[in-house]
Amino acid sequence: MKQGLIGAGYASALLLTALAAAPVSAQTSKLDTVIKRGELICGTDNTKPGFGYMNPKTGKLEGFDADYCRAVAAGVLGDSTKVKMVALTDKNRFNALQNGEVDVVFFHTTITATRATVVGAAFLPVNFYDGTGVLVKKADKIKSISDLDGGTICTTQGSTTEAVWADYIKSHKWQSTTQVLTYQDLDKLFAALNSGRCNAMTTDKSALVGWKGNAPKPDDFDVLAETISKEPLAGFVRQDDQQWQTALTWIVYALSQAEEFGITSKNLAEMRKSSNPDIQRFLGLDGDVGKNLGLAPDFTQKIIAAVGNYGEAYDRNIGPDTPYGIVRKASLNDLWTRGGLMYSPPFR
Repeated sequence: MKQGLIGAGYASALLLTALAAAPVSAQTSKLDTVIKRGELICGTDNTKPGFGYMNPKTGKLEGFDADYCRAVAAGVLGDSTKVKMVALTDKNRFNALQNGEVDVVFFHTTITATRATVVGAAFLPVNFYDGTGVLVKKADKIKSISDLDGGTICTTQGSTTEAVWADYIKSHKWQSTTQVLTYQDLDKLFAALNSGRCNAMTTDKSALVGWKGNAPKPDDFDVLAETISKEPLAGFVRQDDQQWQTALTWIVYALSQAEEFGITSKNLAEMRKSSNPDIQRFLGLDGDVGKNLGLAPDFTQKIIAAVGNYGEAYDRNIGPDTPYGIVRKASLNDLWTRGGLMYSPPFR
């Protein structure tokens, strides 16, 4: 028995020695690259009001997705202003990531099996649950999606909406005269609807609400009640960098967890005094969560101070007091404690 134990120990030692001597990949994580560079390069949209939109008054990209870019900069670099936002399109967003033009993309993007395999996107947690809808002009008196049978429906190039409509038209056996036209971005798409080139503009419902709310005359448009697909939206990174993906995954979770704990940008200093051990760990006042992720111990505090919690970011960009007024209460985008799907694993 004694010889067996010695033999097993010797074998283990040899294995550890072999592993230590094995060549290690020279690839540097994007996390180290961004920290060394001192700036995050984040791809987003500039044509989706409320999510990623160039404010003509300030000349800055604003919106829910843009705030996630700032949250990542705050979590990784400790400063939400250390971010360069690059405007992408539905068509080039994946190539821009794979070519190294951007470090991460927050672009109102649906998680699909093909994108997670063939396209090579590693998705972060869902930050908005959506579905395909339709925007029409009231003057056209279109009351339901079935009224579009035989008409012209327009969407953006390279979006999941193209495939959604191809399936919908086929499964509902619509007339062969039905057309789906595609445009480069939502600016051109909305112009096509306004000019009468399209009978309907179709994409994620939240984007349609944004365009309606941002129109010169919002009452001239209707977002139809029907939703014809599931569209869970999330940011994404490349698949070949687990450390970067993991760090950003927990940065995204931090916004929801902060709201669940009741921590806001306004009460952050007071919440630091909490005796709740879970809150102490979450804020980096105890434990090694930040260190284990390759981030600063107080990375969650930096995020909250910069953009607030999930509810604050939501309300500021697309909530009831914005032109878009997207209802959150008891929707899929509410916290799990209130009947929604927003849920963070434990920070421990």
